[in-house]
Parts: sequence; structure tokens; C-alpha cells
Amino acid sequence: MAVDLDDVRVFAAVARAGGFREASRTSRTSASSASEAVRRLEGELGVRLLHRTTRSVAPTEAGARLLERLGPALAEIAAALDVVKSTSEKPAGTLRLNVPVVAARLVLPRILPPFLAAYPDIRVEVTADDKLVDILAAGCDAGIRYEETLEKDMIAVPIGQREQRLALAASGAYLERHGRPTHPRKLLDHACLRGRFPSGALCPWEFERDGEVVKVDPTGPLVGSLGNATDLLVDAAIAGTGLVYWFEDWLRPHLESGALKPVLERWWSRLSGPFLYYPSRRHMPAALRAFVDFIRAGSK
Repeated sequence: MAVDLDDVRVFAAVARAGGFREASRTSRTSASSASEAVRRLEGELGVRLLHRTTRSVAPTEAGARLLERLGPALAEIAAALDVVKSTSEKPAGTLRLNVPVVAARLVLPRILPPFLAAYPDIRVEVTADDKLVDILAAGCDAGIRYEETLEKDMIAVPIGQREQRLALAASGAYLERHGRPTHPRKLLDHACLRGRFPSGALCPWEFERDGEVVKVDPTGPLVGSLGNATDLLVDAAIAGTGLVYWFEDWLRPHLESGALKPVLERWWSRLSGPFLYYPSRRHMPAALRAFVDFIRAGSK
């Protein structure tokens, strides 16, 4: 069976992008050429790999199985080629990261500008996604997650601040109308704006002071998905709708401006910072190696 590796790469790009036109932007080919490459591959394999409609493209069952196995294989090929290329050149290529929205907002802005300035031949693509994904199947080189969600077989490197705080805040107008809670349990009598994880679970409200941990499950008029609706929760808090509980650094501009007031500050909980994680590979892509070295050097 004479299968063209370029056709395989194009199929993976189309399946991940959900369309030929979208894939053409990353696979350096036209939409018509991408379509022909997939047809050629289907002909060689004797099986349909994609469902095609006028509006969307999605993998068939066989296509999904192939895509799942292709992710690690294509990543290893790209890494091996990068290793050879990097022996005679400065680190170059594309580094693909899958990170939660909070990392895209609070961690990467402090790291990527100096990294890109130091390595002008490297291009970084960031996907901000709060869902837990298989980074290899998603076509990414590495991801950022917190320790409790790290996969055990991954290499993990600390990235960004090593300690973060979760802050509780409300507008001055809300506090004037409803009073200031004096203990976390008093939050059960207040309007609380809750965030929901992609899993469907509500973000826990947990507070700590002098070794005492208090968990509460308050209710309120608004629930938003964490990540893409977090700013909605913050804006609602600023407007006086209720109390918001989220990363201190995310709320800091509003705390400094006075739009939000700190509440129960001595109870704000702390958590360890995030990690960059990636699979153990015989061949690490040159761009990823440069990024890992850059992060490690910055943490010393």
C-alpha cells in the first residue's frame, strides 16, 4: 500500500480543523488540493474517513480511530525532523500549546513576549481551552495545567508564579445594600456569582484562615462557564449583582481601581501555581526544547 505521508498530514489537519478551507491555512495547501489529498488517502485505504456536508466536515468512526493514532506519530516525526534541523540552525518551527483560559490571561503574557524576542524563528500557537484534552491527539506539543489535573505519565515543569490566591470581591454598592459578610458561612445569605467547569461541576468556594478550612456552596442569580464567561461574572459583580470569587490577579485591576472591594481577605485561599507539561519523547521538537529551557532558566 503506497500511502503518501503528505496526504496523511492533510487529513489530520482537515479533521482537526473541521473543514478543508480552515485546514488549508495550516497545511500550506489550497482547499481543493486538501480535498483531493483526502480522497486519495481514502482510495488507498479503501474506507471513508470524513463525513462531508456543505456546512461541515467530521471524521467517520474509522477516521476518528486513525486520527487518534496519528497524533503521537505525526508529532514524533515532526520532532525528529526538528532535531535534525536544529543541529545546524537556531531553534525554529511552531510550538503549539493547549492551556486553560486563566493561563492564557495570567501566565503567558509575562513569558511569551520575551521568549519570542529571544527566538525570532519560533512561532507559537496557543489554544485556550478549559477542557482536559489529550494534547497529542489535539496536535499540540505541550499544555499548561494545575497539579491536580496533570496526567501522571507527563513531564511537568513549573511555569509562572508558584503561588496564587483566590479572591472574593463585590462592588461598594452591593456591600452598602446587603452588608459585608463577616465569615465564609455568611455567604449563604448573599447573592454569589458562580463559575462552572467544563465538566459541569461548580467551582468550589473554599476559604482558609489559621489552619481552619471552610467550604461553602452558596447560590446566586448568575452562573457562568469558567473561562469564556468569567469576565461576565466579573462585570456583573462590578454592576452590583453579587459577589465573585476568582483569581486575585484576574480581579486585581478592578480591586486597584475601586470598582470591586475585597471581601473576607484574611480568608482568601492559596493554591500552587501551574505546570507546563509534555510527553516524554525520544525526539523533542526544537521549539519545545527552547521553551522548556527558557522557562527553567527564568525560574532560577
